[in-house]
Amino acid sequence: MYSMYSSCLIAIEIVSATLAFILAKFMIKPYQCTGESRYIGLPLGFVFLGVSYVFMGAALSSDSFPFVQKMRWLQLLTQAYAFAFLAVTYYFSKQTPKRSTHLWGQILFSILILGVIVSCLIVFVPPTFTLPSYKTTDKYFRGFNIIFALYLSISTLRTHASKPCPRTILAPIGYILLAFSQYSFLIWSLDLSESAFVGAYILRLTSLLVFLFISYKAFSAHKAKRK
Repeated sequence: MYSMYSSCLIAIEIVSATLAFILAKFMIKPYQCTGESRYIGLPLGFVFLGVSYVFMGAALSSDSFPFVQKMRWLQLLTQAYAFAFLAVTYYFSKQTPKRSTHLWGQILFSILILGVIVSCLIVFVPPTFTLPSYKTTDKYFRGFNIIFALYLSISTLRTHASKPCPRTILAPIGYILLAFSQYSFLIWSLDLSESAFVGAYILRLTSLLVFLFISYKAFSAHKAKRK
């Protein structure tokens, strides 16, 4: 029974990672079309989301405690960076394009990438100082993820309000679902509520499918215009 439960969770992580990587392929289009580095955070954000799901799937598939701990830490870190990349990208996409804005965007992206590298090194090469407990860190990171996801929801909602379109209203809904997914995982970590745990996975998959629908429709519309 436990094996079947674990297999089901691993399958969900695989599906989630696949959807995130497909979304990353769609999200690279704005960068390819404009050549502006401020849009590179969109595909990077979804790549890191996909990688975080891969790490969690790896953690669930192993019985080795040291390996599981490393994978769980990497999942926690890459998911946080995913939300950070997306939030930074949306922030700078709203700014007036100018040299200083472009420079600050590059600096922030460089800091985030450096942070990813340093974080991974800390996981694989334990530092001399004592790391905080995983459970405590997980709660803080979930909180930051929720804040970033809510910022993304508000940002995309403002975009929709300025240029109403049936498709654009789905973007804030997708990020709201992601925020509630993180909140459900946070509730589960606090009281081990099974309904919160199951709900978190359902909300996550729904949000990714919403983004996939938006991306597919946008790509189809762009392709039709080119014809």
